[in-house]
Amino acid sequence: MGKTAILWLRQDLRLKDNPALYHACAAFDHVIPVYILDDETPGRWRPGAASRWWLHHSLKSLTASMEAKGAKLVLRRGKVAAVIAALVEETGAVAVYWNRCYEPYAVQRDQNLKQQLKDDGVAAESFNASLLFEPWEIQNQSGSYFKVFTPFWRACVKKGDVAAPLDEPAAIPAYNKALTSDSLENWQLLPTKPDWSGGMQARWTPGEQGALGRFGSFIQHHLHHYKERRDFPAGGATSDLSPHNHFGEISPRMMWHAVQHHMEENTRESFRKNAEHFLSEIGWREFSYYLLYHFPELPEKAFNARFDAFPWVEDEAALKRWQQGKTGFPIVDAAMRELWQTGVMHNRLRMIVASFLTKDLLIPWQEGQAWFWETLVDADLAANAASWQWVAGCGADAAPYFRIFNPILQSRKFDPEGEYIRKYVPELAKLPDHLVHAPWEASAGELAMAGVEPGKNYPTRMVDHAQAKDRAMVAYHAMKERAS
Repeated sequence: MGKTAILWLRQDLRLKDNPALYHACAAFDHVIPVYILDDETPGRWRPGAASRWWLHHSLKSLTASMEAKGAKLVLRRGKVAAVIAALVEETGAVAVYWNRCYEPYAVQRDQNLKQQLKDDGVAAESFNASLLFEPWEIQNQSGSYFKVFTPFWRACVKKGDVAAPLDEPAAIPAYNKALTSDSLENWQLLPTKPDWSGGMQARWTPGEQGALGRFGSFIQHHLHHYKERRDFPAGGATSDLSPHNHFGEISPRMMWHAVQHHMEENTRESFRKNAEHFLSEIGWREFSYYLLYHFPELPEKAFNARFDAFPWVEDEAALKRWQQGKTGFPIVDAAMRELWQTGVMHNRLRMIVASFLTKDLLIPWQEGQAWFWETLVDADLAANAASWQWVAGCGADAAPYFRIFNPILQSRKFDPEGEYIRKYVPELAKLPDHLVHAPWEASAGELAMAGVEPGKNYPTRMVDHAQAKDRAMVAYHAMKERAS
């Protein structure tokens, strides 16, 4: 019969460079891959609607890949400890292997499971499949953790020796008895009434093959000018790998070594700068997980405790206008509409819309984080929390609070011809370039010629940015006085 191991898959939905899969296949006669839809995840952090859409398609892709290797992916739903215990009892498995997660609830769940398995005489092994380095491996000179990105990343680069990616197994040694498995369709991860996923279907190919294809295309077409063009949302120069990274369809070690290889082949200084900038973006992802591990309250609580005294505003109507892309600021509205249609938003635009919410409207960063969690296909607890706190000014290595993005200047700088705005805010398409960023500057005649009716077919702006900036600074100084 031979020895059997259970391979518990989570945010590692791939065959290449999957340490738990690799080592399980090397050590056991039979490997049972299982994905558990975890009913114990805290309600507010269960996958949002866009993430559920991605998960469905990623699992569908992985099922086909597993079958090609000779194994069946078992799908079960429930409390992880109970599902694993039942599967161990059913199969006689002597070990459970998995790759680590770093969300606070996942860390606690996994620790409890390891103890349960140990008590039952079952081996439990976990591996790093999601990061270049474990959060506890990078320390500052005092033996604590870094709170600023640049010295953190410098320490990572100095440490070097990023483990080489592992090969995918030639075959997965199958378990030779039938096991019950849920139907993926019965999990109802996809939207139905209505099905709003058309834009996401057109934009994305979830799964490992989609990830590898997108990465290969990025390396070939965009890496050489990444630093210069990445901030322009109409340019398509970003990697678009964040959802693939979140679901573990491609590993950071693979990306790291692939880029290093291209840097060895192309020694031009300009290429090196662009490649290193891309690697530093992988570093920001690492830093987000690093912060979450060392400060588990990151998704709930301001990293800078002074912001507990900030006079945030509760305004449901204003929040809704922001969510729906009806703020009257074209670049903000275009970004929020792209998010709703495609499940993604360009990184430069994430900073713009987050600054607008937290500083022009004074609405708490947690509200923005919650909306992104529901609507992003790459919704990631670490990156989402760290990024929102960074823009709001209350996070680690945060932009100073008084750095308030001017949406009009940002729009003119990074979408100078209005190409992006016209794509997602077509009601402004006929305005000339110099007015499409700020339609309130147009005369009545110019608006009429472009078919724009303020307050009717396009909303008037919610606030005057200059006045909103002044209000934000008054709130900031009030916080400083309260916190002192």
